[in-house]
Amino acid sequence: MHLLIVGANGQLGRAVTAVFAARQGVRITAWEGREYDITQPGIAATLAHLQPDVVVNCAAWTQVDAAESHADAVFAVNSLGPSYLAQGCAECGATMVQFSTNEVFAGSPGTVYYEYDQPMPGSVYARSKLGGEIATARVLDRLFIVRFAWLYGPGGNHFPAKIIAAADRHQALRVVDDEVGNPTYAPDVAAALAALIETRRYGIYHLVNSGQASRYAWAQAVLQATGRGHVPVTPIGIDEWLRSAPPPRHAVLANQAAAALGIVLRPWQEALAEALRVERGRYAVPAIDR
Repeated sequence: MHLLIVGANGQLGRAVTAVFAARQGVRITAWEGREYDITQPGIAATLAHLQPDVVVNCAAWTQVDAAESHADAVFAVNSLGPSYLAQGCAECGATMVQFSTNEVFAGSPGTVYYEYDQPMPGSVYARSKLGGEIATARVLDRLFIVRFAWLYGPGGNHFPAKIIAAADRHQALRVVDDEVGNPTYAPDVAAALAALIETRRYGIYHLVNSGQASRYAWAQAVLQATGRGHVPVTPIGIDEWLRSAPPPRHAVLANQAAAALGIVLRPWQEALAEALRVERGRYAVPAIDR
């Protein structure tokens, strides 16, 4: 299988590359950096010329708050770019994987969202990701749309890393307790994706680690696991943490479609424990003067 990974140098791209590099019979082409600009129409022909069997699009604008003031650029990367990649896939007969987000849903408190629930995005970022879903589905039948939530992975500037850094800097934290989602480990998504591609059951999937948590609960788990449980954490409401793009309060995803194929990701607590073991040196417990 010839696999093209677009955006291979990002947090998700690195995880996908690592999983598929370990598999026999897979030849990987990695697109990194600005030389492969997916916002340009010519990228479709460039892709088609490569003749990949599968294209995994890991490229995205992910700065959610900054997206509010850069709508044109965000839609170019997250909506228009995937449409060009899909056109290239159509020309050469490739399968495509388009990643999306839990933020395409409204996030009504108490609601769990299934694969075919009606999206209702609020922010520019969320609307652009839904645009990517729509644009690729209009072009391709051999398409996997994979949504995830609260992604983190080795080497990323993600929520656990920010919590650890803030705890070490301030020795006390205030964390939102009424925003709930699925903490999801990028290597687990990549492993589940590899299994999903083999099924050739195209469609919409939610690949998230099992279970749900508030930001507050996730932060506490991170601190406990890294020996920082002594750091006080004050729960606050989402309205007390002002952002340009307020996130959905309860955009919890249910994995029904992939689970029906036998693809279930482990509980988020287990994934977090492994993630912190992998990066133990980076997140070492600081020395405390006595």
